[in-house]
Amino acid sequence: MPIYEYKCAKCGVFETMQKITDEPLKTCPKCGGPVTKLISHNVGIIFKGTGFYTTDNRSNEYKEKAKEDKGESKAADT
Repeated sequence: MPIYEYKCAKCGVFETMQKITDEPLKTCPKCGGPVTKLISHNVGIIFKGTGFYTTDNRSNEYKEKAKEDKGESKAADT
């Protein structure tokens, strides 16, 4: 779920985790005062692990063909 930033006139800036489909908050959860939804800055996303590159999710046919091609190029080099 995304984290949204709001600004309360009394409490200051706070963050809350909400579903994208949820309505924006209108009142501060601490004091009950009115809040304004802030537009956040760009966030640096770091993708770690497998599954983020096109080579990670190739079909088995593609992988077999790639192995065959590598084997042929090595044989041609010797």
